[in-house]
Parts: sequence; structure tokens; C-alpha cells
Amino acid sequence: MSARRLGVALVLLLAAGLAVYGATNAVRVWRMQRAIEALEQDIAALRARQERLTQTVDRLRNDPAYIEKLAREELGMVREGETVLKFPSQPPPTGR
Repeated sequence: MSARRLGVALVLLLAAGLAVYGATNAVRVWRMQRAIEALEQDIAALRARQERLTQTVDRLRNDPAYIEKLAREELGMVREGETVLKFPSQPPPTGR
């Protein structure tokens, strides 16, 4: 084998190695970009949740009507002198 053919073979081998290495890294970069996008979506969702919680805290500190609403709905509380009417729940329909 001549020196020129050996040189060409080495260059081709090097080029093939770099192509494989480059393709592997390209796939790795693509996967990292997808992971970054997923994390950015998580961050956006967490920021939105934080904003909702901040608004709830503000209402709990400053809105007596909101506190009363929660007390009535979640704790079943009533004002003095109010009458509470409770109706029996309807039985589930019977199958025929």
C-alpha cells in the first residue's frame, strides 16, 4: 500500500470517527435541549402556582368576606341566629 493511499485511508478513518462523535454529541445536545424545555415548563407552572398561593394568602390576611366564605363552605359554620336546612341526599338510582 502506498503512502498516499495510507494517508487517504487515515483521513477517511479520522473523518468517520469525527462524524460518529459529532452525531453522538448532536443527539446529546438535542436531549439536553428537550430537558431544558421541560424544566422551563415546570418553572412556569410553579411560578403560576406561587402567584395563586400569594393571592390566597393576601385574601386570607385582608378579606373578611373570603374568610367567612371558607368557614361556611369548608367548616360548615353559620352565623348566630341563622337556620340551617339539611336535605337528605338522594339514594342512588336502582338498576333494572
